[in-house]
Amino acid sequence: MKASELAEWLQAAWEGNDVDVTGVASVESAGAGEVAFVAGRKASAFAARSQAACLLVPNDFDNSTGRTLIRVADPRGAFARAVTRLVPPRPVPAGVHPSAVIGMGSELGENVSIGPHASIGEGTRIGAGSIIGTGCRIGNEVKLGAGCRLHPNVTIYDNVEIGDRAILHSGCVLGADGFGFVMTGGRYEKFPQVGKVVIGNDVELGANTCVDRAALGVTEIGDGTKIDNMVHIAHNCRIGKHVVIAAQTGFSGGVVVEDYAVVGGQVGVGDKARIESKAIIGSGAGILTSKIVRGGQVVWGTPARPLKQYLEQLAVFGKLPAMREELKELERRLQELENASGRGRT
Repeated sequence: MKASELAEWLQAAWEGNDVDVTGVASVESAGAGEVAFVAGRKASAFAARSQAACLLVPNDFDNSTGRTLIRVADPRGAFARAVTRLVPPRPVPAGVHPSAVIGMGSELGENVSIGPHASIGEGTRIGAGSIIGTGCRIGNEVKLGAGCRLHPNVTIYDNVEIGDRAILHSGCVLGADGFGFVMTGGRYEKFPQVGKVVIGNDVELGANTCVDRAALGVTEIGDGTKIDNMVHIAHNCRIGKHVVIAAQTGFSGGVVVEDYAVVGGQVGVGDKARIESKAIIGSGAGILTSKIVRGGQVVWGTPARPLKQYLEQLAVFGKLPAMREELKELERRLQELENASGRGRT
């Protein structure tokens, strides 16, 4: 592909030599024939030394050296699109592998691919163009939309609904029982988990992420939400649209996360907490049970508190060793004064 063709596909302006572009790389490591993007001061400083054949740059980028550039409003986003064109995913042929098992009454849309040793339960519907990887286990009465991709060894329990274009990475488990027990007569009895899981369109779930079914009602994840590896979403949680959740985060039962919130890695969220729209939760934070994080607020720490307050307290903690030494010195001086006063009275 020529640089001019890539620019036309990106609907962007280009300048310089119309070089061939065949691959993608970072601005630091790119070489002949590769496209890289420039975003941020560090990348801009390195751009002059980059060996990339073509750079995706902001509209105001200085091209005094006459390099081959494609000017775009969002270099990172344009680069993501370029990757799909220059490094397309390996095509997966449609069809059902002979070792796969398809239950009675299940329906497969056009161009569906079912990999080796996958199993589909009874009454399940798989949308057109979806890809079911090796060893996946899909239960009864599951609804999977069109254009979905299930990587190997995904497990979906009965009565789960998933929208179009979902991506589920290896080890995901959807619809397992929520952690619900009742103390009766001195022992725990299981509270039946008879709800369901509903996943929207364009959702991506990372490897080994678990989404539990509701005890009653629905555990829900909204359109466009992206969830990293090893995240746990407990029964009856409601995750809104276009939420981003980083790895190793855990949500207790009944948590609500509203649209466009951002949750960092290793965050713990207590029962029935609410994270309002566009709030940002810093990595490692702890949200107490029933706590409300207000819309647009940035919080950090355990228990989570506004970022400014957290940083102020962190600064105080950093001074504690010095304060301890100062206190020891004051105690020593006070003791000297008391000793001197006692000698004066005698």
